[in-house]
Amino acid sequence: MESIPSASYSFTLRVEFPHRAGSLGKILTAIGEADGMVGAVDIVRMREDRTVRDITVNARDSEHGQSVVEAVEGLPEVSVVNVSDRTFLMHIGGKIEVRSKLQIRTRDDLSMVYTPGVARVCRAIHDDPERAFNLTIKRNTVAVVSDGTAVLGLGDIGPRAAMPVMEGKAALFKQFANVDAFPICLDTKDTDEIVATVKALAPGFGGINLEDISAPRCFEIEERLKKDLDIPVFHDDQHGTAVVVLAALINSLKIVGKKVEDLRLVVNGVGASGVACAKIIMAAGATNVVGCDSKGIVHEGREDLNPAKRWFAENTNPEGRTGDLAEAVRGADLFLGLSAPNVLTVDDLKTMNEDPIIFAMANPDPEIRPEDAMGHARIIATGRSDYPNQINNVLCFPGIFRGALDVRAREIDEGMKLAAANAMAEVIPEEDLSEDYIIPSVFDERVAPAVAEAVSEKAKETGMARRIQDRAETGLSATTF
Repeated sequence: MESIPSASYSFTLRVEFPHRAGSLGKILTAIGEADGMVGAVDIVRMREDRTVRDITVNARDSEHGQSVVEAVEGLPEVSVVNVSDRTFLMHIGGKIEVRSKLQIRTRDDLSMVYTPGVARVCRAIHDDPERAFNLTIKRNTVAVVSDGTAVLGLGDIGPRAAMPVMEGKAALFKQFANVDAFPICLDTKDTDEIVATVKALAPGFGGINLEDISAPRCFEIEERLKKDLDIPVFHDDQHGTAVVVLAALINSLKIVGKKVEDLRLVVNGVGASGVACAKIIMAAGATNVVGCDSKGIVHEGREDLNPAKRWFAENTNPEGRTGDLAEAVRGADLFLGLSAPNVLTVDDLKTMNEDPIIFAMANPDPEIRPEDAMGHARIIATGRSDYPNQINNVLCFPGIFRGALDVRAREIDEGMKLAAANAMAEVIPEEDLSEDYIIPSVFDERVAPAVAEAVSEKAKETGMARRIQDRAETGLSATTF
């Protein structure tokens, strides 16, 4: 089944055509017959005999977009003046910038912001390094660090090609939680070099967001940095995904009337995200988890497992199941896919327990298309924005870092993640839940504040927070003479 046209393959056609009745209609008809989805139609200029208009069109992919253009070019008396890819236009010159919070207009301003006054602030931080949280950007900054080896849907594309993703992440941090994030793409795949580089950069940041680093290296990198740094280190591909999945599951169980401890859960794709999702759902009470990779069910008898999968085998699959994915999902309540397109079939769904829950999160093409799963699954979620129930990390990472930064947390531990998931789930009142509404929209302004508050409160409860009231909050001077 073909995918639906979307804004990710959106372009603007500038067309010139005769200024007479019916001409524009023929163009729009040609676009529709080529399966393009028309958005805005804007006048550029009108003359007595010719008209120029910009027509925004959504396509399925680049090839489909080209076929739409060719359909328009084939019309008599119609000239395609220009084709602009709207996605590429949004990335020209990058998507983020640095701006000063202060207007520096006088000599006095300069002497306080820079030399000689800045020296007093530097000495104050030298004498008490904790003051860097108050007197520098450290209190509100996160480094988004990647080596570009596991970019979603693209794989190992390297640090330069990964930059647009990291820039986008930084923009989302700012948009949803007012966190200043900086994209840092490292030109190395060496674990030791990545760890050493991040440690060297850490003094300028209040948190580290690891992103798109391939497994199993990502596990070691995160663990070593968490051990060596006194600021939160959070691998979003693992834990961000896990938090949002758990939130969606909490609300799904309210609808189907099941308990997490009674679930039979299949995780297809035992990589970074799959392992983290299994861990957090088990921390929430699940006891019967089975994992599958490309070679079938992960079990202790296999000799081809890396350390992360070995841990998975030793801590899951209590019935000692073996076989393929079809065997794994037989009698399951939840299928959680973080793997590859079209690996789950309708026949597989028919073997699952009553009211099966399907989280098919492979991107851009899910493990089973929602259209195929409808009528066989009670609840269906994907990672895509063009279907209901989008499980997207942007629901998690802005709020979770906002909460951690607000209390200067030393790390983001399991309790804080569980608190984030529960807060996210509770954004939707139980009476508003439905099969098509188990998780808030990524644009729901309630999410980030709710997650941030839950995370900061849990950090205070567990002693993970180290922030006391700012001097400015107590009415005292921000410095000492």
